[in-house]
Amino acid sequence: MSLSDKDKATVRLFWAKVAGNTEAVGTNALYRMLTVYPQTKTYFAHWKDLGPGSPNIRKHGKTVINGIGEAVAKIDDLQKGLLSLSELHAFQLRVDPTNFKILNHCILVVLAITFPAEFTPEAHVAVDKFLAAVALALSDKYR
Repeated sequence: MSLSDKDKATVRLFWAKVAGNTEAVGTNALYRMLTVYPQTKTYFAHWKDLGPGSPNIRKHGKTVINGIGEAVAKIDDLQKGLLSLSELHAFQLRVDPTNFKILNHCILVVLAITFPAEFTPEAHVAVDKFLAAVALALSDKYR
């Protein structure tokens, strides 16, 4: 599945709205993932607090959303643009790539809740396709 020029423009426009809210979006998405999909806690067992206000969840959630923001800037070549993150997740962190899809779903839910007027059906489709492309790029080094 490739992103059309219209999809890319929609993602860029929508993500500009997210940019000012990265910590809240990231915190809520990561907390939602850990709550709804408790098997994902395995990767965060070293964190003592997995609650919604946890400093670790806030920091990592913001890092994830900022990383997606960087991916928006590299939208024309995600595999090359996300190569170092793909290597990190595959070789050092050893994250099962299925978890990228799980987190993507949680991000979409949080975006819909946080930006109900802006998260139109068109924005939903474009961001969903974009996040799927990000997950695919992050999974590249697993093959």
